[in-house]
Amino acid sequence: MQVKKPELVVSCSTVAELKRLIEAGADAVIIGEARYGMRLPGDVKLDEMQEAVSWAHEKKAKVYVSVNNIFDNNALEGLYDYLAKLQEYGVDAVIFGDPAVLMTARSLPKPLALHWNAEMTSTNYATANYWAKQGATRVVLARELNMEQVLAFKEKAELAVEVQVHGITNIYHSKRELVKNYIEHQGKDAANQDRSMERGLFLIEHERRDQRYPVYEDSNGTHIMSSEDICMLENLPELMDGQIDSLKIEGLLKSSLYNETVVRSYRAVIDAYEADPEGYSFQQEWLDEIVKLQDPERELSYGFFYKEQVY
Repeated sequence: MQVKKPELVVSCSTVAELKRLIEAGADAVIIGEARYGMRLPGDVKLDEMQEAVSWAHEKKAKVYVSVNNIFDNNALEGLYDYLAKLQEYGVDAVIFGDPAVLMTARSLPKPLALHWNAEMTSTNYATANYWAKQGATRVVLARELNMEQVLAFKEKAELAVEVQVHGITNIYHSKRELVKNYIEHQGKDAANQDRSMERGLFLIEHERRDQRYPVYEDSNGTHIMSSEDICMLENLPELMDGQIDSLKIEGLLKSSLYNETVVRSYRAVIDAYEADPEGYSFQQEWLDEIVKLQDPERELSYGFFYKEQVY
């Protein structure tokens, strides 16, 4: 049986972590800066990206830059120059959700590979194929799709398909800085408050008090994150048999050691199954290495992959 070997991609916080994760086995990494990207593990500035791309390419790895912010009129200023620099540095693709990014990229001297990631709205192949006709080369699927929907999507997609297989997911976003506004309402100095995950902010449902939803806030607004982490390590063969092009590990709000460990385990599964599908056997130590570092208050789950969807 011929198995397609998917790309293993991971988001990372710094150039140092980028190097660490590529050495661990990542085929591609995602970086970006808060001015143009949101929900990023770290803020990698434009002047650092040239070094990152050059180093990654020496290692035969790719670098994708997240430009997935929700743009207002002011944010459009400088977008052309930013994309032009990314193109000059040789980034392998830009991740976008806003059509303004695609339209600006069209005016560049040369084509720039574009990955369409509209979070929860990338749920059907027809819309993805529309964006393919506009110039997108990849679609990042919504995390709410189950396995049956993912595989059916891939069969009819006219562009490459990326699926998140590990880590935290976003379940709500507001452009407003809700935590900052609340702190100011309480009469506290919001400027001196750390409003990120490090403050340990959570939402808890009254009926399910054992589940905590992290509140992550940055300069792009407020994000409510999932109470569990996706972990599809044991089920990668099903996605590989389905010819999925790219498997993503979300590095947001995780340590470099954790992300490195996850990359190594997923690399091991992908390589072992691709080398011998018929004789493949899952090794429990691949998962155990992740579990050792997993936050005990965050369960590893299959996300929506094996849930029946009713619309």
